Amino acid sequence: MSPRAAGNGVAPRYNRGSFRFPANVQATDLSQLSIERKPGPAPRRRLRPGWLLTVAAVVVAGGYGAARMATGPVTVETGSVTSAYPYQAVTLLNAAGYVVAQRKAAVSSKATGRLEWLGVREGSVVKKDEIIARLESRDVSATADQAEANVAVARANIGQADAELQDAEQALRRAQDLLARRFVSQSSVDAAQARFNKARAALASSRAALQAAQAASRAAQVAVDQTLIRAPFDGVVLTKSANVGDVVTPFSSALDAKGAVVSMADMSTLEVEADVAESNLSKIRVDQPCEIQLDAFPDQRFRGRVSRLVPTVDRTKATVMTKVKFVDSDAGAGSRILPEMSAKVAFLSREVPADQRQPLTVVNPEAVLARDGKSIVFLVSAGRAVQTQVVTGERLGDAIVVSGVKAGERVVLRPDAKLRDGSAVKASQK
Repeated sequence: MSPRAAGNGVAPRYNRGSFRFPANVQATDLSQLSIERKPGPAPRRRLRPGWLLTVAAVVVAGGYGAARMATGPVTVETGSVTSAYPYQAVTLLNAAGYVVAQRKAAVSSKATGRLEWLGVREGSVVKKDEIIARLESRDVSATADQAEANVAVARANIGQADAELQDAEQALRRAQDLLARRFVSQSSVDAAQARFNKARAALASSRAALQAAQAASRAAQVAVDQTLIRAPFDGVVLTKSANVGDVVTPFSSALDAKGAVVSMADMSTLEVEADVAESNLSKIRVDQPCEIQLDAFPDQRFRGRVSRLVPTVDRTKATVMTKVKFVDSDAGAGSRILPEMSAKVAFLSREVPADQRQPLTVVNPEAVLARDGKSIVFLVSAGRAVQTQVVTGERLGDAIVVSGVKAGERVVLRPDAKLRDGSAVKASQK
């Protein structure tokens, strides 16, 4: 440092420490100058560009996560919009069962033979006494022809015996006339009388032989008819058990033999057989109105009525078989109702009018809330809450009747006051 600079009173700059003038030293006495060394501030380290980018990325990610948390889906409890029927309010008991046909048969032949022709298949509608199959019948047909020929022979024998009787009768009258004139002896008359009696007996025998031949012919014809398998009643073919070429016999234990050709049922006798616990028998009575629901047609209901109770209890299940007949005319033949369909029966305390048998749309009352003087629900669609206005009706059990939504849609239960139209929602997992 130059004296000039010190004389001018300008303090020099140093990287570390500082200096000062002693109080008793004049500014021009340079020998008394001293430097007091103290640690100074650490030099600033310049941040590299890579560190700056990392810090910026962390800040952006944190902000994005906070935004996601602020706008993420709200977990809500959901329920379904369903259909309900007014008759559920007067239901005393529910039971499960199956549709059965009260008139059902496994159709076979009384004779044994090979199946030659089959004229029906599954689902064929047949009438009573209609021929549905035929067995080979050449042997029995030949027997029937022979029996018919024997009938013709018996008829011819009757004609011959009748002619013999007429001739014997005329001979007897002539002999009696000649005896009266004493032209012949009594023995001639006796011989004519014997001939007449013999001819009359021969005629009677021929007539009996004709009856026997006719009976044999009928038996042979019955054997032929037994090769024709006929429908025992009006109905529908359910299953086919034999094919052309199979041996059919009433003794189904025979090797490779079929006991039945087809099984059929009378669809006009369809009923529901439901098991009712014996502890609930006090709620069931004959002619009690019922509503029948089939699993095959969940959106359709059929009227029913208790037909009868089987007078015995199944001790293994402690139930009583209850048979419910269909009341609706479209539940009989020609309908889509089939035997062995699963069914549910609701036993009612009273008959339900026709106007109360239509389904109603209901929801859980906890899904309905009032906003701005309107009743609304929040539907869940594509992960969003959709505010929908509804019109509420009467209570139906634990649900409430509404309009404006459809059965099968999902609604938010107990929606939060902050939930708004379009809010992202997620159904809770239970």
